[in-house]
Amino acid sequence: MARLVMKFGGTSVADLDRIRNVARHVKREVDAGHQVAVVVSAMAGVTNTLVGYTKEAAALHDAREYDAVVASGEQVTSGLLAIVLQDMGVEARSWQGWQIPIHTNEAHGAARIERIEGETVIERLERGQVAVVAGFQGLAPDNRIATLGRGGSDTSAVALAAAIHADRCDIYTDVDGVYTTDPRIVPKAQRLERVSFEEMLEMASLGAKVLQVRSVEMAMVHGVRTFVRSSFDDPEAPQAGNGDLPKGTLICDEDEIVEQEVVTGIAFSKDEAQISIRNVADKPGVASNVFVPLAEANINVDMIVQNISPDGKTTDITFTVPQTDYDRARAVLESKASEIGYQTLEGTTDVVKVSVIGMGMRSHAGVAADCFRGLAEKGINIRAITTSEIKISVLIDSAYTELAVRTLHSLYGLDG
Repeated sequence: MARLVMKFGGTSVADLDRIRNVARHVKREVDAGHQVAVVVSAMAGVTNTLVGYTKEAAALHDAREYDAVVASGEQVTSGLLAIVLQDMGVEARSWQGWQIPIHTNEAHGAARIERIEGETVIERLERGQVAVVAGFQGLAPDNRIATLGRGGSDTSAVALAAAIHADRCDIYTDVDGVYTTDPRIVPKAQRLERVSFEEMLEMASLGAKVLQVRSVEMAMVHGVRTFVRSSFDDPEAPQAGNGDLPKGTLICDEDEIVEQEVVTGIAFSKDEAQISIRNVADKPGVASNVFVPLAEANINVDMIVQNISPDGKTTDITFTVPQTDYDRARAVLESKASEIGYQTLEGTTDVVKVSVIGMGMRSHAGVAADCFRGLAEKGINIRAITTSEIKISVLIDSAYTELAVRTLHSLYGLDG
């Protein structure tokens, strides 16, 4: 017998037929003798509709009332799933975030979970009851509902799994696991049986959309084994998979992965913009004058490249920001033009970041060289480079996205 948390996203609970399908997945685990807690998102499209209502009601609205409105989507889903489970003969009860409670900080609309009191849920599980928990929400210090921001239900599920000491957190989604890259670009992409927390964190932060970054961070900090699988598989079908696991991808500690590949996957992010500041005086404090105002405006800077002129008097600074912050970043820099002292400010949003990720890179030389050579042979120019122990990221023109991803996927033997 195991203690499981099962999380279902919006597409998995989009209508009553799909909610009944989710209930069959839950019943399968209950019939197998497991203790089960379920975390659900709002039905597909509902949250966007509710957000639209708040904006239509008032362009500038109270964040606490915004949370009261948008959190209602998960409340509906959790109640409906509990009703369907009860109709199937499964003892179930719905729970809202404030009832458990899931304690958050005070940042309404984008709150972070601080702690969960899991004792009540554990008591119900041990009595054989399924706890159906509304994801995406918690209780702020002001005793009002707080929502967790985009991808919050994934985070809710992992945090709940940590709080109730679950053996595994199963994230049910519209894909059957984590792949070596996007199968829509590379049809030969392979589903990964196991991925380390560190690799998944890099993949999630660099463009892979399967899991939200905050949920992976929480899983890594608390050691929550997380399993990505499809909610659209037949709940009654044999659970064919690898070893003691059904079909999907296990995100776990590196120690659980027997054979570590040099490269695990290729990720890419189109949400990138490049900014270049030309002919800045090469003296102390210039970089501070550029990046401190951006930080104060809550604009994240990623890749940074600095080129010093032959005479050593001036420098060019090139860096990337999220595409959504491009116009705001330019405005900040233009407002500080006299302090920075640049000659010209250039930029483009027509770029993409492609990343090679793998724990095996720590102990293998030449991975970066192979990447650069492979892209050069295809005529792909690299605008910027960043590296870490388990990652190489290159910034290239967006027109070459698919060619670069396919090239690197084949180069590192990921085609299967």
